[in-house]
Amino acid sequence: MVRRATFAALVMSVVIVVTGGAVRLTASGLGCTTWPRCTAESLTPTAEMGFHGIVEFTNRMLTYVLSAAVGWAILAARCHRPWRRSMTKLGWAQFWLVMSNAVLGGITVLTGLNPYTVAGHMIAAMALVWVALLMWERSKEGDGPARLSVARPIHQLSYVLVTVVGLLVAAGTLVTGAGHHPGTPQDNKIVPRIPIDYDRLAQFHADFAFISVGLTIAMIFVFAAIKAPQAAKSRTKELLAVLLLQGVLGFIQYFTDAPELMVGLHMLGATLTWIAALRIPLALRVREVEAAPEQLPAQTPQAATV
Repeated sequence: MVRRATFAALVMSVVIVVTGGAVRLTASGLGCTTWPRCTAESLTPTAEMGFHGIVEFTNRMLTYVLSAAVGWAILAARCHRPWRRSMTKLGWAQFWLVMSNAVLGGITVLTGLNPYTVAGHMIAAMALVWVALLMWERSKEGDGPARLSVARPIHQLSYVLVTVVGLLVAAGTLVTGAGHHPGTPQDNKIVPRIPIDYDRLAQFHADFAFISVGLTIAMIFVFAAIKAPQAAKSRTKELLAVLLLQGVLGFIQYFTDAPELMVGLHMLGATLTWIAALRIPLALRVREVEAAPEQLPAQTPQAATV
């Protein structure tokens, strides 16, 4: 049950990223004009608010679905026998990330879709994905000390790759903040944008993409040379495939003036890229299941004196 519950929380953490992107891409960012209510007089959208109000309010309601999935993961971890404190802590970490991101989303609305708060909202959502993935991965492991399957420098290199991919995602939020989709109808000029040339930011983002691809290819060769665990090899190849697909989507998006569907697919791809990168270092160590005290063999008097 813990495995299913943690997977549901992970899936919902991805869904909330995609639906949040849909709010921006449908120009519904201010569909609800305030927070936590939808308007100053109404908790829900009114008929006059039309399509944009429904989209924004639906995304807010999905936060409750996400909270329910996280709550299920917490209860499953707490009720599991033997109880694992580390799993429960990861569940509560998700809960507080959801709550803080909801508040950050409200600040985003109250500040009129300030691009920096929008970027922070996205990064906080990626932090939630990180913790949700870690809890899901830990659900099939033990609580024993982590034991590396490769030399420590190789393990550290995998975290360098994760860092670069994280910077790639962060750079993407800056491109969005200066780009074609402010989150409101195009005739709304009150939404601020990042005052940096869009083409320069897009090139900056592409540079991190090239570095990420190069590092991933290097990791593939390193893992082949040192006979790394098969899971690590497979996950690195998966990351390369997602990065290449993201590159194709990114170039199409740039040269076709960022159509909404392409941007939405690119956001989904960014989340999957982040997950693929995070899974690599997790495949380079193992955690054994610690035996409960009642499961440990009783020591004989002879053994106790050794």
